[in-house]
Amino acid sequence: MVAYAIAGNVRKDLMTEPVGQGKDGRDVYLGDIWPTSDEVHKLMKFAMNGKAFRSNYEKVDTEPGKLWENIHGVTGATYTWPDSTYIAEPPFFDGFTLDVKAPAGQADSPYSVHNARVMALFGDSITTDHISPAGSIKESSPAGIWLKDNGVQKADFNSYGSRRGNHEVMMRGTFANVRIKNLMIPALADGSREEGGVTLYRDANGNETKMAIYDAAMKYQSEGRATVILAGEEYGTGSSRDWAAKGTQLLGIKAVVARSFERIHRSNLVGMGVLPLQFLGNDSWQTLGLKGDETIDVIPSADLKPQSDAQLVITSPDGTRRVVTVKLRIDTPIEVDYYRHGGILPYVLRQLLAD
Repeated sequence: MVAYAIAGNVRKDLMTEPVGQGKDGRDVYLGDIWPTSDEVHKLMKFAMNGKAFRSNYEKVDTEPGKLWENIHGVTGATYTWPDSTYIAEPPFFDGFTLDVKAPAGQADSPYSVHNARVMALFGDSITTDHISPAGSIKESSPAGIWLKDNGVQKADFNSYGSRRGNHEVMMRGTFANVRIKNLMIPALADGSREEGGVTLYRDANGNETKMAIYDAAMKYQSEGRATVILAGEEYGTGSSRDWAAKGTQLLGIKAVVARSFERIHRSNLVGMGVLPLQFLGNDSWQTLGLKGDETIDVIPSADLKPQSDAQLVITSPDGTRRVVTVKLRIDTPIEVDYYRHGGILPYVLRQLLAD
């Protein structure tokens, strides 16, 4: 902490960069100023004097001294975000207003999703570790490419966990697990399935291009097109990782339709403004014969009644339309409020400002 204070910048790598320069202009490194064990031992008896510590600490307010007075911080009531690849201002309050406005009205329901593309077809037991960014960052991944474009060397990538404060990294790592299998991708010659966070992007003419899920999500968002995910049993099982729902929302995925949900991840999806929907009876995307090249309309009830029926209108490339009934897995009245506000974050902020 002292070394970084002397350096004046926590983004310095003090293992390789100098802490500063001496009076003669010579670079001074951490090893030059690190105290020896003998020096620390000699000072311990003074450091253990609680009365002296409290006496000196009280002087910070009354006699701060010239060094303390020369420190100038930023002014204002809000945090000044630095130019950093570790932390960034999150986008969850972009466009925030005090008024709760329902989406642009649709004839069926103001909360309908129309003409959405399928982002992925998943099987059973897709865990939050499959969904949430975790582990090391591959150089060839969307997150790795973004870090390199921002001047970070591969040796300094660190992990997704260390960069969880930067949504640009985390959204690029959502659904990027090396073991996840998007069953939309055709099987390999030996019958096995390709692993990794890839999908088939389909343009307005129906042409397919295989690419990373993040890249496809950005293309769909630029076109103003929503996306959905179709999955099997126990979707979101495992640890309740918050970025599994945050990343899903940032990728523009409006709904997840699964055979069943893990309870905490289901709740987290609602809290991020993503509709969880559950197939009924023996229905699944497999029994319905879906391939991922369809477009999906999601039509919940206009009042978003908890656990009410919703409609999936599935349109095949040849224009054939089918209507499938699913269950809206917004389970409680308070979750209805969260969803209407656009998620739990704007809901809580509006409550705080109202008070």
